[in-house]
Amino acid sequence: MIARKQSVVDQTTSGIDFLMKKNKIDVYEGLGSFKDATHIIISGKETTEIEAKKIIIATGSKPSSLPFITVDKERVITSTEALKLKEIPKHLIVIGGGVIGLELGQVYRRLGSEVTIVEYMDRIIPTMDSGLSKELNKVFKKAKFTINTSHKVKSVERKGNEVIVKADNKKGEEVVLTGDYCLVSVGRSPYTDDLNAEAAGVQLTDRGQVEVNEHLQTTAKNIYAIGDVVKGAMLAHKASEEGVLVAEIIAGQKPHINYNLIPGVVYTWPEVASVGKTEEQLQEAGVKYKAGQFPMRALGRSRASMDLDGFVKVLADATTDEILGVHMIGARAADMIAEAVVAMEYRASAEDISRMSHAHPTFAEAIKEAALAATGDRALHI
Repeated sequence: MIARKQSVVDQTTSGIDFLMKKNKIDVYEGLGSFKDATHIIISGKETTEIEAKKIIIATGSKPSSLPFITVDKERVITSTEALKLKEIPKHLIVIGGGVIGLELGQVYRRLGSEVTIVEYMDRIIPTMDSGLSKELNKVFKKAKFTINTSHKVKSVERKGNEVIVKADNKKGEEVVLTGDYCLVSVGRSPYTDDLNAEAAGVQLTDRGQVEVNEHLQTTAKNIYAIGDVVKGAMLAHKASEEGVLVAEIIAGQKPHINYNLIPGVVYTWPEVASVGKTEEQLQEAGVKYKAGQFPMRALGRSRASMDLDGFVKVLADATTDEILGVHMIGARAADMIAEAVVAMEYRASAEDISRMSHAHPTFAEAIKEAALAATGDRALHI
């Protein structure tokens, strides 16, 4: 499995190499740092200095940790090491119930590991719609995960091949967990180490992010920054959109990104996908809305493929019927969310979606049914 993973990675990176050559782009490998706003020093096999009129910082992110945790990359690991383990853990303790922890936790649970999730917040995937969190929690419990929410980790100690994690639960009681591996997945941090940004006049925030304006321009006018090193969701497709935006700005165009329409996906099974506002965000903003929901198990396609878990939820403005958010958990949700993004890009109403013909049998029929439900409880198949 690990060998196949590596072959897929190698094919992908060699594909990028091909595109660089095809488009006549010079590639330098090494650590890049600013000498000043127009000169970069590249430390690799040999030191090279290059000059540029325009520069884009796109150095990405690295796994975060907690101040009291020593990540030894052997037993106390991050996602980087979890992707190349040489054995299947007997008991994997995952610190963090967010996207990365759940995705990798599920991989090793499928392979037979006992998996325990420890999450500080009161639910898993806490930044997504709470309905998605509840449904995914049910799926994980059915798969015999141990999920400890509202737990504050206070120490991680390694003794030989054993890792001991101590945490306080919401009552303040100490919980002690023992496993052979501990995956620390508490988010990611911008990778701006050794960038020497100040030499170029590029300002960083106290979180290490590059400070940018709405055009992704840094405090040095000829330097831009995109992706995980700037504010916003740390998503590859968001970074890609920003790369295109900056290239178009440099070419003299006037592009725009609607960050509200960048979809988020959790690659567990069932998949979780979301775009727009959650119910919690709409309630907090005082926006009146209608919600329509449809269960995946009511679909012929779901019964045929035995993928019965999940639902699609459509949130629409109570007055105008404009779609404000779409949240789904189920088979192929990562692909289906694109329909919701298109609809919201064109400011479609729930009724617009409900009147579109969806092929049968498909998973996407759940979007039509949820839109029908949002327009006045008119879903046809429940």
